[in-house]
Amino acid sequence: QVQVVESGGGLVQPGGSLRLSCTASGTISSFFAMGWYRQAPGKQRELVAINIVGGSTNYADSVKGRFTTSRDNAKGTVHLQMNSLKPEDTAVYYCNVVEAGSYHHYWGQGTQVTVSS
Repeated sequence: QVQVVESGGGLVQPGGSLRLSCTASGTISSFFAMGWYRQAPGKQRELVAINIVGGSTNYADSVKGRFTTSRDNAKGTVHLQMNSLKPEDTAVYYCNVVEAGSYHHYWGQGTQVTVSS
């Protein structure tokens, strides 16, 4: 069982920045991928960014050039740096970890990001 915990959400004005963090129990080598999803009110959960461990990172078109992921392998932590935030980025952001071998998905509890003036 992988435990996934997010932090770093909050309220920010349009154009501002936030950094989300996600810590997963276990070692990076036991993960196939780590990424971020978000769900806005009344909408389906959507992919924001996903990093294949040892491979590439893919971003949703809506966040390309504004959001960046980074990973601290020693700590089992992945970050989502969000710049130039827009009101439409308002959502609950979830960290997702895919376990290597089983490809089982583990989710964090979510962290609220609100972009509003």
